[in-house]
Amino acid sequence: MNTQLPSIAQAKDQAKHLRGKMTEDGAPIGHAKSLELVAHQHGFRDWNAMSAAIGNGPPKGWAVGEKVNGTYLSQPFKATVISITMDRPGWFRVGLELDEAVDVVTSDQFSNLRKRIRGVVGPKGHSAAKTSNGQPHLRIDL
Repeated sequence: MNTQLPSIAQAKDQAKHLRGKMTEDGAPIGHAKSLELVAHQHGFRDWNAMSAAIGNGPPKGWAVGEKVNGTYLSQPFKATVISITMDRPGWFRVGLELDEAVDVVTSDQFSNLRKRIRGVVGPKGHSAAKTSNGQPHLRIDL
C-alpha cells in the first residue's frame, strides 16, 4: 500500500484517466470498475475501503493555522486558514486571512480591498460560483 494516499478528488481523477486510457486501448470499463482498480493500485481491497481510509476531511494543509495560496476573483493571494468546516461531503466552507489585501474590483474608478475572505470550495479546490469570465470566485491550490 502506498503511504501517501491521494485525496478523494485525486483518486476519482485517476479513475477517470484510467477509464479513458482503457477505452483508447479497446477495453472500455465502467466508472465503478475504474474506481475499484484505482483502489487496488493503492493496496486496498475495494473502493469503499480506500474511500473510508481517505475520509471526507479537507485536503492536507487546509487545517486552521496552515498557509495556503490561491486566487480570489482572479487576484492571487497567500493566506492563513482561520476556519474550516464541512459544507457537504467533499465541499468545505473556509475562512482565510490574507497576507496582503487584494483589490476585488476591476474598475479604475475605485477599489475595494479585502483582507479576509470566506467561501465554499470543492474537492478540486475551487468554488462552484464563477465570475462573468467563467473563473471560479475562489481557488485554493491543492
